[in-house]
Amino acid sequence: MNAVAVIEAALFLESDPISIEELARKIDINIEDVKSSLNSLKERYSNQSSGLSLYNVDDKILLTPSKESWEVLKAVYGKKYDEKLSKAALETLSIIAYSQPMTKAEIDILRGVSADGMIRLLQKRKLIKVVGKKDIPGKPPMFGTTKEFLELFNLKSISDLPKLKDEDKEKFELNA
Repeated sequence: MNAVAVIEAALFLESDPISIEELARKIDINIEDVKSSLNSLKERYSNQSSGLSLYNVDDKILLTPSKESWEVLKAVYGKKYDEKLSKAALETLSIIAYSQPMTKAEIDILRGVSADGMIRLLQKRKLIKVVGKKDIPGKPPMFGTTKEFLELFNLKSISDLPKLKDEDKEKFELNA
């Protein structure tokens, strides 16, 4: 049995990120062999000609298209996400992503309209979640993005979001 090949195939079949421990348990390969095989795969995928890459999020691993491959394929395969999220949902999501954590009232102020429906939709899609409560009267919930958000946009962390131009930064700031 070639552990690298088995692990590569298992990652291909997994639709969600998986921890090294869970992967080892599922395919009955010891953790050290899994780690070694993952290093071999990372090395193989770091080659410019590979269409795949290993993506790490929250100490879990996912097999994804390489950035170069995704640029070519997203017009076809990324469309399913574009169709599911309306412009209003994407606007709300971007406000939360760039300004998190934020309360619903703060999101409403930046959008200029109520975000109730968009917040429910984004929570249902697991792209945002309650990350705490604001220390003000009423203790309103504050929203932030999730690991599913990072996976959807192929980000390792929120700091990988595209940098905003100075004129765009104002759109994400509350005037206090």
